[in-house]
Amino acid sequence: MFKEAVYHQPSPPYLYGLDEERIAVRLRAKKGDLKQCVLFYGDRYASNDPVPLKRASMMKVASDLHFDYFEVELAVAFKRICYLFWLHDGKDSTYYFGHHFASSLPVNRNVYFILPYLRREEIYQPVPWASEAVIYQIFPDSFATGPQEIVVAPKTIRNQTGGESQARCGGDLPGIIANLPYLADLGINCLYLTPIFTALSYHKYDTADYFTIDPCFGDLETFKEMVRKAHELGIKVILDGVFNHCGPHFFAFQDVLEKGEKSAYRNWFYELEFPVRFEDPPNYECFAYTRFMPKLNTGDPEVRKYLLEVGTYWIKEADIDGWRLDVANEVDHYFWKCFRRAVKAVKPEAILVGEIWGDAEPWLLGDEFDSTMNYRFADLCRDFFAERKIGVYEFDAGMHQLMMRYMRPITNLQMNLLDSHDVPRFISWCQGDQRRYKLAVLYQMTAPGIPSVFYGDEVGLEGIDENDYRQPMRWDLVGGDLTAYYRTVIGLRRRLSALTTGNYRTILVDQVKDIYGFMRENGEERVYVLLNNSEIGQTIELACTGKQSLADLLNNREHPVTNGMVKIELPPVSGAVLA
Repeated sequence: MFKEAVYHQPSPPYLYGLDEERIAVRLRAKKGDLKQCVLFYGDRYASNDPVPLKRASMMKVASDLHFDYFEVELAVAFKRICYLFWLHDGKDSTYYFGHHFASSLPVNRNVYFILPYLRREEIYQPVPWASEAVIYQIFPDSFATGPQEIVVAPKTIRNQTGGESQARCGGDLPGIIANLPYLADLGINCLYLTPIFTALSYHKYDTADYFTIDPCFGDLETFKEMVRKAHELGIKVILDGVFNHCGPHFFAFQDVLEKGEKSAYRNWFYELEFPVRFEDPPNYECFAYTRFMPKLNTGDPEVRKYLLEVGTYWIKEADIDGWRLDVANEVDHYFWKCFRRAVKAVKPEAILVGEIWGDAEPWLLGDEFDSTMNYRFADLCRDFFAERKIGVYEFDAGMHQLMMRYMRPITNLQMNLLDSHDVPRFISWCQGDQRRYKLAVLYQMTAPGIPSVFYGDEVGLEGIDENDYRQPMRWDLVGGDLTAYYRTVIGLRRRLSALTTGNYRTILVDQVKDIYGFMRENGEERVYVLLNNSEIGQTIELACTGKQSLADLLNNREHPVTNGMVKIELPPVSGAVLA
C-alpha cells in the first residue's frame, strides 16, 4: 500500500455538511492502489468505551492522473463525530486516523479524526436557482443598440465626475432591453453584464462613480426597466463589481491628487507616495501596473463601509440578483466575508461569483463566494476539443481533478466558460471548425457547473486579440445552424434535471478511438453523454438494462436495446445525449 499518497483532512472539501443531518466524507489515495475503503464513525461523546462504531463503504467517485478519490454521503444521528478509515489494497490493510496508520483499531477515540460539531452556520447553502442557470455574458458596448442590431457609433460623453466617458461601439441598455425576448427564446435565464457604472474607458473597469450608470449606456431608470423586464421573462441579472481598484476620476482619488497628505482619503489606497503622481510609472499601487486603476485599500474600515453600501445599493434600488467580482483574489478575505454577509442580508438568494483563474478553494468554503469563473474548465476544453493537445485519458483526469478541488455542491455551481471578454473566442481556438466547437459546447452544457455563453458565441464570433473578441455583435448571423444548435443544447440542459443536479460518472474512456462518455444521474433520471473527438466515425456499445430503447435527444434518434446492450453510431467529431 502506498501510504504516502493517502490523504484526508477534517474540513472542506474532504469533510463537509450537506445539511444539518447529512455529511460528505472524502479520501484521496494513490491511483489504482486501494481495492476497498471503509469509513468507521461514531458519537464522539458516547458513554461506551470503546466508542461504538458504524461502518459505511466508500465509493471511488473520481480519478485523476495520480490519485483516486473515495467518497460517501451519510446521515448521522449525532452532530459530534469521531471517525477513521479502514483501507485495503488486496494484500495489506490498515486503519488510517489523525494522519496515522495502525494495523489494529485504536481504542482511544481522541486520536481519531474529529468533526467537533455539525454547525449549521458552516453548511454551504447553494443559491437555489443557480444550478439551473444558463448565463449569457454581455459586453454592453458591443452588444446592441436596437432589436437584433448594433449601429456602431463611437462617442464621448461628459459625465458627472468631470471626466469623459468613452464608447467604442456604442451598445447600450436600450439595446439589451430590445433583445431580451431573443435571449429568453435562446434559453438564457441569467444575464451577466460587464461593468456599467460611470467610467472613462469603453470597457468600464476603471470605475469613477459606483452609484451611477455610465451615460454611454443609459441611466438608472433605464437600467431598472431592463432588470424588471428581464425578471418578467424569468431572467436573473448579475452585475460586475470592480472593488479591487477604481478609476482616476473616483472622488477619493481625485481628492488625494488635489490635497496630497492632507486628504481625508489618503488611507483609501495602497502604497501612496506624496505628492501622488498620475503618470507613468505611478507612485502608487495599481491593478497590473496600470495608472488608470489605483488599488483600493479594502482593509480600511471606511473603504469597506463604502463598498458594502455599493454592493447592497444595487440590490435594493434595482433588484439585481448578484455580483461577478473582478480580480477577486487580490482583495482580502475579510472584506469578502463582510461583503457576503451584507449582500445576503438584503437578498439571501443573490449569487456571488469571483474572478479567480487558479485554484479557488480558499474562497469557496461557504463564507465568501458561491462560485468562481472556471477558467481551468476552459483550458481543458481548449486542449482537448480545439487544439487536441491532450487525449481522452488526460481530459477525463483533468476534469476529475478539477471537480475534486471543491465540495460537490460548489462544483455544481462553478461558472463553466469557454471564453469571455478576457480571452480569445473558443471557435478561434478551433480554427473555425464548427464541429469541434459544437462538441465543446455540448460538453459545457452537460457537465457539472453553470454554463456561461459570451455574447456572440451562439453565432460564431471569432477573435484572438481584444479588439476582435470584443467586436460588435453579428446580428446578421442569428438564426443560423449554430444558433439553432445552442438553442437545442441549452434546452436539453434546462429540460433534464440530471444535467443540473446529477452525479457525474465516467463510463467510457477510449484513448485509441478518442471517445469519451459519462453519465449524469440523480434520483429522477439517468442521462448518458457520448463524445467522439476523432475524425473517424465510431460505433459505441453500452450496457443498458431495464429499457427497451434509448432516445438520442440531441439527434432525434431512437436506439433499441438488444440483450441488454445498445449500439450507437457516432459520425466524426460528434456527440449524443441518451436518456
